[in-house]
Amino acid sequence: MNTMFAMVAAGLYFLAAFILMGRFVHKEGPNQRLGYVLAVIAVLAHAIFLSGAIMQVPGQNMSITNVLSLVAWLITISMLLSARVLPNTILLPVVYGFAGLTVLASLFIPVAYIMQIQLEPGLIIHITLSLIAYGLLAIAFLYALQMSFITHKLKQKGASLLHSSLPPLMLVEGILFKLLLAGTLFLVVSLISGFVFLDDMFSRTAAHKTVLSLIALLVYVFLLAGQRVWGWRGKQVIALTTTGLVLLSLAYFGSRVVREWLL
Repeated sequence: MNTMFAMVAAGLYFLAAFILMGRFVHKEGPNQRLGYVLAVIAVLAHAIFLSGAIMQVPGQNMSITNVLSLVAWLITISMLLSARVLPNTILLPVVYGFAGLTVLASLFIPVAYIMQIQLEPGLIIHITLSLIAYGLLAIAFLYALQMSFITHKLKQKGASLLHSSLPPLMLVEGILFKLLLAGTLFLVVSLISGFVFLDDMFSRTAAHKTVLSLIALLVYVFLLAGQRVWGWRGKQVIALTTTGLVLLSLAYFGSRVVREWLL
């Protein structure tokens, strides 16, 4: 039964992405309503699949594939809920495609990492804050890509032929920095919660996560300061946003890849 929900979720994610991509440059624009409906059904099937994949007896299977799938689900939910008020249509095919791939990875890659999260309330708080921070900063990265795409198109001679569904550059830039600020604040709080509730932030197995997360935090603080003080835009913002997310990804998932896939 869980396999069925996974296949339904992945199939509908890919179909929704295809529908949006297939007509994005059409003068009438993509069929957003159909894509939205398919994505909502996919999200529901994804949630049912995740509940079965993660909740084990005893404990919870927080394997890297399950965590990635959970992050993708949270990002997709956020993008769907904000679709009515934020300009994210161009990003949705990427989000849906990534979510579909994580579902398939969680289904077909046989790895396990059993934890007893319910016995450690502090760990629950730390994990929740970390997932929120990573999700916000990952969405910020997507908006940075959108900003780069719009900037590139505006520099071309055919910019006037761009489809009207593309949002104004300044609007995307404003949303990007709001996301960066919120994600950075959650990252700060998640690190503080780690030092408060956990005893092994600098242990042999966790030190690299802490150090990489702190470096990523410095990158995001530097980026926000640069935008505020020096008015950074364009290439600096995109480069630092990408660098920060890569560092966080290595911190959150790097050692898990080695332990669960390579060893």
